[in-house]
Amino acid sequence: MQQMSLSAPVFVKKEKVTRQQQFLAEMDAIVPWLQLQALVAPHYDKTGIHGGRPPVPLSVMLRIHFLQQWFNYSDPTMEEKLYEIPGLCEFAGIDRGMMNIPDETTILNFRHLLEAHGLAQAMFKTVSALLTDKGLLLQQGTLVDATLIAAPSSTKNKERSRDPQMHQVKKGHQWHFGMRAHIGADMESGLVHSVIGTAAHVHDVTQAHALLHGEEELAGGDAGYQGVEKRPEANPDAKVEWLVAMRPGKRRSLRPDERGDDALLEEWEQIKSSVRAKVEHPFRVIKRQFGHVKVRYRGLAKNTAQLYTLFMLSNLWMVRHKPAMTG
Repeated sequence: MQQMSLSAPVFVKKEKVTRQQQFLAEMDAIVPWLQLQALVAPHYDKTGIHGGRPPVPLSVMLRIHFLQQWFNYSDPTMEEKLYEIPGLCEFAGIDRGMMNIPDETTILNFRHLLEAHGLAQAMFKTVSALLTDKGLLLQQGTLVDATLIAAPSSTKNKERSRDPQMHQVKKGHQWHFGMRAHIGADMESGLVHSVIGTAAHVHDVTQAHALLHGEEELAGGDAGYQGVEKRPEANPDAKVEWLVAMRPGKRRSLRPDERGDDALLEEWEQIKSSVRAKVEHPFRVIKRQFGHVKVRYRGLAKNTAQLYTLFMLSNLWMVRHKPAMTG
C-alpha cells in the first residue's frame, strides 16, 4: 500500500482488528499486484482524456475493482463506501488529503476498460499460471460442475424487458431465471482453471469438454454429466477417463445393506462424491464469502468477465495460507 499522509485517519488507536481488516490484509499479501497491473498498464490512459488531468493511478483503480468483487458493491455503492469506511481508502492507497476519491463514473469506466480488452480472463490466466508454478494447480485431473446465478426478472427498467441473453430453466419444482456458471477445477486442490458463462437453460454436459485443459487423466462430474463420453464435442484423441455419478433414482434403488454388488456400488459412489465435493468449494466462496448470488450487469459477456475475476480471487482466497504462497 502507499504511505498515507498525516491527514489520513490512520493514527486513531485501534483496539481490535476487525474481520474486514484481517480479510483485506490477507488478500493484499496474496494478490500478485505488480503482475496484474502490468497486464492492464498498456491499455490504461496515462495522460487523461484529451490531455486533461492525469487519471487515478492504476494501482488504486485495480484495488477498488477488487474491493467491488469481494464485498459485492455496485459502482455507486463503491464510491459511497470509500467515503464512509476509511479502511477501504487505506487499502486502495487513497490519501484523502492528496487525492480525490474516484467517482462512480470513473469506477464504471475502469470496468469497461477491462471488459473491452478481455483483461479479466487475462488476469485469471496469469494467476492460474502462478498457482501452477507454485505446485498448487496440478494437471492430472479435472472436476466439472455448474451453478445457476439469478438475474433480475423485473421489466421495470429502461428497456422494459428482461435481459434477452438470460433464460429461465426449471430445476426440481422451481423455475429460475438467469445464467449458468460452468467451471473446471483441479481434482487435487479444487482450484478453478476453466470458466464458461452461458444462459441458464444450457445443460451442464454440453460444456464439459470445453472445461478440460487437455492434459487430464481423470475427469469427474455429478449425475448431470451422464453420457459425457459420447458427446459430439468430445476429443477422440483424448485419453481422459470420466468418473460420473450414478443417477439419483438408480442409486436410491440400491440395497447397500445387503452384501454384494449393490454394497460395492454404493461404496464406489461415496468415494466419487468425496472427491467431487471439492468442486463445490469455489461456488461457496463466490456466493457466500463474496456475496455473488445475482448477476449485476446485463448480457453474458459482462457477467462472464466478472466470473473470471471472482474465480481468480476465490483461487487466491483458497490458497492464502498455503506454505507455497506464504513462504
